[in-house]
Amino acid sequence: MGQSWDWQIFLRDDGGGRTYIEWLMSAWGWTLLVAALALVVALLVGSLMGILRTTPNKWLVLLGDAWTEMFRNIPLLVQLFIWYYVLPGIFPSLQAVPGIILAVFGLGFFTSARIAEQVRAGIQALPKGQRYAGLAMGLTLPQTYRFVLLPMAFRIVIPPITSESMNIIKNSAVTFAVQISELTFFALQSSEETSRPILMYGAVTALYFVSAFAVNRIAAFIEKRVQVPGMIGGSK
Repeated sequence: MGQSWDWQIFLRDDGGGRTYIEWLMSAWGWTLLVAALALVVALLVGSLMGILRTTPNKWLVLLGDAWTEMFRNIPLLVQLFIWYYVLPGIFPSLQAVPGIILAVFGLGFFTSARIAEQVRAGIQALPKGQRYAGLAMGLTLPQTYRFVLLPMAFRIVIPPITSESMNIIKNSAVTFAVQISELTFFALQSSEETSRPILMYGAVTALYFVSAFAVNRIAAFIEKRVQVPGMIGGSK
């Protein structure tokens, strides 16, 4: 049992010309990269779909609702397999696309459905007079969204988007199933090679915690800086 806590194992060669600590740091970097890129995709697509769901155009609302329900109700791992194994078979050009890009879109689209729901709720939480006031001032509907509704709505949805940002780091663990060398992939491989699962999974768990906690603190700082006194979620 004493050997299970032999921290020197991280300084040993993994058989590929690097130490286990170097492999661990590389895996952490891949985890953060996949999560960051997927979050960008999720924010862009999710915000767009959330906006569409609040427009007066019923067809745009239908499109946003269909997107949200489709990606929200299919398990993430299934979506990832579709991106990695099914779509390249249907569209051969995707076979040349790096697996990490497919994983980013799979994870990003899955999370976009959740962000779409939060953006929709944030916009609908605003008084209806805000929209009418923008239109009465001569702004077009897109301008009303850009200059009136969205700046306030995004302040409201910072807390739930923070949760999604933390979740996307944790959800990136499923990309091990498509051979992305992230933290969970490292834990599985290294624990088999070293017979030290306690150490390897313990180190990976600590890095997941540090990553999610850092996102939480950064978002809390941003939320505090952009609060509007008297507004929903703001200080009075």
